[in-house]
Amino acid sequence: MIVVTSKYLVPKGYTAIALFPFVFVRDAALASHPVLLNHERIHLRQQAELLVLPFYMWYIIEYGIRYLKYKDQKTAYRNISFEREAYANEKNMGYLRSRYFWKFFNYLKI
Repeated sequence: MIVVTSKYLVPKGYTAIALFPFVFVRDAALASHPVLLNHERIHLRQQAELLVLPFYMWYIIEYGIRYLKYKDQKTAYRNISFEREAYANEKNMGYLRSRYFWKFFNYLKI
């Protein structure tokens, strides 16, 4: 994982974004925030499992489905399976050591 500070690559309203193999943070002070970095590491693992490009395709498609369901951008975002897994486990610093392959499927709700 390579952490890079860039206010231009992180979408407005967000503090960080994981784009394999980088984590871009909006503010340099966040570059050492353990919970934020753990959240983004979970996304990097998800991206690696799905061989990167399929991750982004799945993410966009699932966001679209969630948006149609909830009619709200924030709610749609928070209900994407990848985000649900990352938010549920971001404070568990040992999560990635015990996480099994494609664990995000457990967070995929219909």
